[in-house]
Amino acid sequence: MVSALSSYASYLNVNRDLKTSLSKVSEQSVVKRETDYYEANIDNVKTVDEFLDNYRLYSYAMKAYGLEEMTFGKGFMRKVLESDLNDQTSFANTLADKRYLQFAQAFNFAGDTKVAQNTAQADKLAEAYQASFPAEESRIKQESAYFSSQIGSVTNVDDLVNNAKLRTYMLNAAGLDPTFTSRDYLKQVLTSDLNDPNSVANKASNTAWKQLTRAFNFNADGTINGQVQTADQTEDLKLDYVAKMSTFQSNTLLSANQRYWEKHISQVTSAQDLVKDSRLLSYVKTAFSLPTSIQASSVASLMSSESFATVYGNTKLLSFFNFENDGSVTPGKTPQTTDQVSKLATQYSDVFVKERSASIDKAAANYESRIAKVTKLDDFFVSNKKDDDANNDQVTEIWNVALRAYGIDPDEVSTTKLKRILTSDTDNKKSYVNTLKDDRFVQLAKAFNFSSDGTTESPLTAQSQSMVQQLTTEYKTTKLRSLTGAALTTATKAADKEIDYYKTKMMEITSSDQLIADTRLTSFIFEANGIDPKSVNASDLRRMFKSDLSDPKSFVNLQSDSKFAQIVASFNFNTQGKLDPTAKKGIQQRGAILDTTTQYVRQTLEEQQGDQNAAVRLALYFKRKAPDITSAYTILADKALFEFFKTTFSLPAAIGNMDVDKQVAVVKKFMDVTKLNDTTYVDGLVKRFTALYDAQNQSTTDTSLLILGR
Repeated sequence: MVSALSSYASYLNVNRDLKTSLSKVSEQSVVKRETDYYEANIDNVKTVDEFLDNYRLYSYAMKAYGLEEMTFGKGFMRKVLESDLNDQTSFANTLADKRYLQFAQAFNFAGDTKVAQNTAQADKLAEAYQASFPAEESRIKQESAYFSSQIGSVTNVDDLVNNAKLRTYMLNAAGLDPTFTSRDYLKQVLTSDLNDPNSVANKASNTAWKQLTRAFNFNADGTINGQVQTADQTEDLKLDYVAKMSTFQSNTLLSANQRYWEKHISQVTSAQDLVKDSRLLSYVKTAFSLPTSIQASSVASLMSSESFATVYGNTKLLSFFNFENDGSVTPGKTPQTTDQVSKLATQYSDVFVKERSASIDKAAANYESRIAKVTKLDDFFVSNKKDDDANNDQVTEIWNVALRAYGIDPDEVSTTKLKRILTSDTDNKKSYVNTLKDDRFVQLAKAFNFSSDGTTESPLTAQSQSMVQQLTTEYKTTKLRSLTGAALTTATKAADKEIDYYKTKMMEITSSDQLIADTRLTSFIFEANGIDPKSVNASDLRRMFKSDLSDPKSFVNLQSDSKFAQIVASFNFNTQGKLDPTAKKGIQQRGAILDTTTQYVRQTLEEQQGDQNAAVRLALYFKRKAPDITSAYTILADKALFEFFKTTFSLPAAIGNMDVDKQVAVVKKFMDVTKLNDTTYVDGLVKRFTALYDAQNQSTTDTSLLILGR
């Protein structure tokens, strides 16, 4: 019999390390042929039945995960592959032999969850939506400040008309479209004589042009009559600008509305006169929470007629105004006293702020609720008035929430155009959304997961859900290894916290640089793979992620530990570090394919070494399984591992007859399970095993082969 120690020593000396051995095995003709076939064809498989019916693919994968003896059990393996791995009570999760779970984790037949938006996309849109409000208010204040600071430097009508920012500001303030207004026509309006019925401003069908003429003091020849604007004219234009450009109830709009009321209430001659001004009418409706549909004449009566107010059931308005029953101002009084103006302002402010908060919060909550139910593009365009929620009819439509989040005015885009945008492939330079040459629309399309036919699809993320699930399982296994009691409880909470962080971030990361910059993430990845985070620097890691996985001479493939290549392959990044849609196609992500082929080659190596010496095969088996051993029970449950343990520590076969608790105590006494992810510790055990094996096995019968089930 060949010495196990000399065989293993020879194996180490000739092959230098495990990676070199694996490389040599992978180049063997039979192994290479089967591996090439697997890599070339696994992406073509779509269903579990297709996989099980392709014997070459199926048997290759079964061997890779040490399940050759169960290749015949297709019904059993179908149940394994169809298990919901997120459900701890599913078939694969409840099997004692964790090889089946690892096998199931290597495949993703169901694919990642298809959603209109995942949590990260929805959160990003919600943040952008919330941020749009202060951004709008800031923009309005900046534009107003610019106009106020520059209008005094205007010396003639041409100075004003030819200044794009000033021109846009005043047209927006008047409610006129800056895009389609010619400067020549604007100049004629601004120099019109409002006393001349035939002037350009007076002949305009839209009275807004006359209001714009009144806002400035230009002579017919374009010169200035006194000053281009009085302080009152500048303020009035600003109040109009704030009202026209505000799309929500900001503090700036609140102040503008209050100032508008204070400037105009004293000029009101009757209740009927007041409600003719839409801004004054809106102020009253808001202050007293009146229905938006109430007629202006009814509001006038509520302010003046006690009998009408009594019948209507709302007499609150009467005490805030000084109108007679016919709506006229009480002789000797103004429409409101200073005290009444102040009290009404307080009431208006309270209601205004409350409505603002409710409006934004309702829109955000409604969006969150509705987007979770969207399964196709048409669902996205169902109006709140036609959905199954009777309480959201007046809430902002969800597509308008999305448009606002990306700075798009609803008037800019029709429903037809919006549908084409949302179903565009943002990665295709010739797609519709990219031909628009507007990054707002590209970002909008990226915020959703609609395919070209309007169905939902799984979003492209840094890692597929199956890979995340596999990695988090390995992380937790590593962190909880051999712990019990209070230590286990504490470690479980800490591990769950890191797992939640990792899962959340994997939906947000869009480049390898982002990933590498977050040491909390990289530490998680390394620890899950049994690698000391301190042993890898960011520079080397960056080079690994920029490596070509298909090039055996690339930086990542030249690393002594093949786990680094598997880590890189488990992410959906290209060599530029950007998300790559092709990386996640098929039932196996490329990282899972690489893991499967590596496992296959390793199983072959063990077989070949075992043909020369069964002890070496047993040693290699232990070396492969060591990182997955989480407790003494794992060793006791695996006949091959238990044989390795007994041989390594010269223990009699009789210990297998002891009470299980006593067997556990023996394992703990001789072996530190917590160190089995430490390659130095494991190599020491393997060398000890091979040395003792020869002394304990003088017979020529290799019982290890029987133990391994070969």
